[in-house]
Amino acid sequence: MEQQYVIGVLVANISGVLSRVSGMFTRRGFNIDSLTVGETEAAGLSRITVAFRGDEDIKERIVTQLEKLHDVKEVEVLDQHETVIRELLLLKVRNDAETRQDIMAAVEIFRSKIVDYSKEALVCELTGETSKIDAFIDLMKAYGIMEMCRTGIVALERGENCLRTRKEIAVAD
Repeated sequence: MEQQYVIGVLVANISGVLSRVSGMFTRRGFNIDSLTVGETEAAGLSRITVAFRGDEDIKERIVTQLEKLHDVKEVEVLDQHETVIRELLLLKVRNDAETRQDIMAAVEIFRSKIVDYSKEALVCELTGETSKIDAFIDLMKAYGIMEMCRTGIVALERGENCLRTRKEIAVAD
């Protein structure tokens, strides 16, 4: 049965690693739904969060192939029920006197905020789960979306569980 998986990947923070990770998906014909990358709290490491759809077999093949890449230090499939998952959206919507109050009401209901205002357009910022982002976009379509940008998801496990390298785990024990 196909479902969405989210994988956290710790990698060496060096040139070309992201290309090798994304290239692994491309070479094997796997589609990436979302990919984000950034530095971590540990010097020399970056964290890649990848979301993709597939069955259990595809998930296992992806994990196995990622673990074979030289600069990959750790790979973990994140349990979506035990993980905080968020995404950021910047959305520019048409601004006119007729619709302004409705847009501002929606912004308030979604706990969004207006980060830029002009006579012609409003730029809204929204952070939340993908379903919340999708619902806000669907609502704003009626007002005329001019432009939008999404970050892709970022994810951290709840509680004291952390994605760490095997070396760090051995030192902590």
